[in-house]
Amino acid sequence: MPEEIFSLNGVSFHFPEDSKKTLENLSFSVCRGEKLVISGPSGCGKSTLLYILNRLYPDNCDGSIDGEIRLFGKPASDYAPGEINHRVATVFQDPDSQFCMPTVEEELAFTLENLHTPFEDMDIRITAVLELTDLTYLRKAVIQSLSGGTKQRVATACALIMDPEVLLLDEPLSHLDPYTAQQFVDWLEKLQTRSSLTIVAVEHRLSSWGSFFEREIQLDGDGRLVVDQSFTQREPVLFPKRYSAIRETTALRAEELSFTINNRQLLSSLSFSVERGEIVVIAGPNGSGKSTLVKSLCGIYKKSTGTVESKGIGYVPQSPEYLFLTQQVAQEVAYSGASSRSELDRLMTNLRLDEIHNAHPFAISHGQKRRVAIAAMLADKRPVLLMDEPTSGQDAAALLELFELIDQRSREGTTLLIVTHDMEFAASLADSVLLIKGGELTGKFAAKDVWQNERLLTLHHLLAPKGVADLAKSFA
Repeated sequence: MPEEIFSLNGVSFHFPEDSKKTLENLSFSVCRGEKLVISGPSGCGKSTLLYILNRLYPDNCDGSIDGEIRLFGKPASDYAPGEINHRVATVFQDPDSQFCMPTVEEELAFTLENLHTPFEDMDIRITAVLELTDLTYLRKAVIQSLSGGTKQRVATACALIMDPEVLLLDEPLSHLDPYTAQQFVDWLEKLQTRSSLTIVAVEHRLSSWGSFFEREIQLDGDGRLVVDQSFTQREPVLFPKRYSAIRETTALRAEELSFTINNRQLLSSLSFSVERGEIVVIAGPNGSGKSTLVKSLCGIYKKSTGTVESKGIGYVPQSPEYLFLTQQVAQEVAYSGASSRSELDRLMTNLRLDEIHNAHPFAISHGQKRRVAIAAMLADKRPVLLMDEPTSGQDAAALLELFELIDQRSREGTTLLIVTHDMEFAASLADSVLLIKGGELTGKFAAKDVWQNERLLTLHHLLAPKGVADLAKSFA
């Protein structure tokens, strides 16, 4: 019989401030060497389940657990705090939450120090894991200077250097460009085959994994187990056809925009303009300068040269927590005071926030946090809205609602610039695509000219959108 790594019997989890349980009556086992995905709607408790498996919960929160949990054949309660973590490594959804040191090398060394690794062995192990993850060139890099996707790869390297038996991954593809995501899945497949590593992942982008997973556990909106079966490959979300709402009025213009920090040029003399009502997708490889560009456009980063002309810009960051100013979701969405009560109610309903309207913005799931930030910026009614990875952590229903909201705002005259790695979402909405590589603007292209240009796609680590029926005709 295969060895059971995790065994849950009638497990429920409850935060004292919540009226209902986050997870309810879960029973399942995970065997050594399995490749398992946990799916379900945003906010259903998927990440909480991971934190139970690695003993982060309840050891580091006020929540309470009922039922029986066994890890490697022993009751979970028999493990001292932190004892299990050299056998069960975790890559969190927000990689910034697990970094303690300034550089990649120091972060890896810090991990080894916590494992009491002899000093003379550290350099060999750091070199080996950087080669394994193709990150050797970042050994001396400052972590906070890296893109979100690159940070995700560094976090994975920090997990693997522990030589774990189990790897827990929370939305590992959410910040990766399509090409890098495909490479990550292929690389993980080879790693798992070679080492018999047990892999448990929380994921919404199931279509990006092909046949990697063997088994799927699906939770419903109440944190109950509704599916436990062999994994079946998924098709991407299909979006309705959208009609352009561009007006011949310039809403934003950037001229010779550049940004340099610590003698390192991150953006180099970018010039482009965007019309009122236009939806522009900003795309390119991880670390190409996409987030730096939107931060420079809205003034978070002080540009080194150039000008930005616009009558008002709103910004939804990649880490939505940076926006939050209140202690309640409903207050956060209404904070600007620019929308009427009926408009706020529609936003809350459309983005499925009415069910968590009294929750603290920091106490909800990552996908829900992102929807709160999006709702707050939409309620603010700025003429130009910048969104950095708005689809991250969103289930299919949320993606469709987001599509409808963005489409509606565009028709009303709002101009949107969206950084995204989700090519299906991009193909459904984009009028134009700004392609960036190495901090330089390749150009601004009509969307239809990008999806059919293999050279441009390959150069910018993009993949042609899947699941968009008869794409060429839809743009004709």
